[in-house]
Amino acid sequence: DCSDGYMCKIHFQIKNESVMSHPGASTHGQTCLPMEEAFELPSDDCEVIETAAASKMIKYEYHVLYSCSYQVPVLYFRASFLDGRPLTLKDIWEGVHECYKTRLLQGPWDTITQQEHPILGQPFFVLHPCKTNEFMAPVLKNSRKINQNVNYITSWLSIVGPVVGLNLPLSYAKATSQAERNID
Repeated sequence: DCSDGYMCKIHFQIKNESVMSHPGASTHGQTCLPMEEAFELPSDDCEVIETAAASKMIKYEYHVLYSCSYQVPVLYFRASFLDGRPLTLKDIWEGVHECYKTRLLQGPWDTITQQEHPILGQPFFVLHPCKTNEFMAPVLKNSRKINQNVNYITSWLSIVGPVVGLNLPLSYAKATSQAERNID
């Protein structure tokens, strides 16, 4: 429904490197990486490490909200260095994987834009929801065809998330499948 609320996931990544994850550090949909576990160096190097980490480590925060207008989920996200400097829209576009760039750049303002988060009132990037029904229709049609339920949010996130660096672990799908079996 259109009530105020959202799902949130946070992860950290070293600029131009793979995502750093920390098993078991998930609380309320947020995944965090404690800095002391990210760098194992002698304590006398802490100041140098903190400066280097702040200039290279990026915090990504993803929020899934429901769009009453489009009647679909919407992915809001923001990214910043640990020192608080936000990434620009140009930085975000540079981070989009090559396999998505050509198609997305045909209509960049229809895809990734910046706007105010409807609940927090803060600037966020957003993947525009206008094409969601179009690309989700085949997923839903195929699930009905093979008589298999799909979790709409998990399926949708697995399609849109990788565009902006949000890759879902296989455990999301496994948890969804397990929950459905428990209901039956």
